[in-house]
This record gives sequence, C-alpha cells and structure tokens, in this order.
Amino acid sequence: MLNFCYTILRSATAKAIVGSGLLPALGIHHRNKYNAYRLADDLMEPYRPFADRIVKETFAKFPDYKDLSKEIKFELMDILTVDIQFEKVTRPLSVGLSITTASLVKCYKGDKKKISYPVLK
Repeated sequence: MLNFCYTILRSATAKAIVGSGLLPALGIHHRNKYNAYRLADDLMEPYRPFADRIVKETFAKFPDYKDLSKEIKFELMDILTVDIQFEKVTRPLSVGLSITTASLVKCYKGDKKKISYPVLK
C-alpha cells in the first residue's frame, strides 16, 4: 500500500513540477543520473506523512488484505484530495503541490527565500 501511495504522490509531484515550468530530472539533493524524477523525489519528501496517514487509515479498513484490490487503490487515491494546511490557507494536496513548486520557481528567481510546504499537524 505504501509503495502504491508513494507512486501516486511522486507522479502528482512531477506533474506539478512540469506545470510550474521546471524539469523533474534536475534535482536539488537527489542526484542519481538514471532517475528522471529527482526533483519530484526532493519536493515530495515533506508530503510523505500524508501518504503514511492515508495508508494507515486504509489498512484499518482492510486489515486482512492480500493484494491491492480496486477498492484499496481507490482509497489510496484519496491522497490527492486530502486537505493540507499552509500558513494561511487550506487546499487539497494536489493544489498544495502546485503551491510548493510555484514557490520553488520564486526561489530560483530570487523573489523568495524559502519553499512553501504544508504544516504538519
């Protein structure tokens, strides 16, 4: 479950990166030249606790699961709609990723000094 949820999160992060005009292959800390999603791997790290929470909740609903059924996958897809809190606003996680990537662009331009990440509760 966790790997599946992280894959959803990683692909949504890559989509937000491309939507902000950046290249997902140009990472900040991740440097493996064979990894085409280095920047996605960098930016998704603070979002992993949200995936962990969804997996925990899904596991509680399906404690005897043997494989990833359609129902379980559907539950894990909720990661994209989880409400997350930034300093002043609450947005779905998929929108929050765009906020994070847009703030990274502002950092690269010198308009901002810190990337915007959600507040963990």
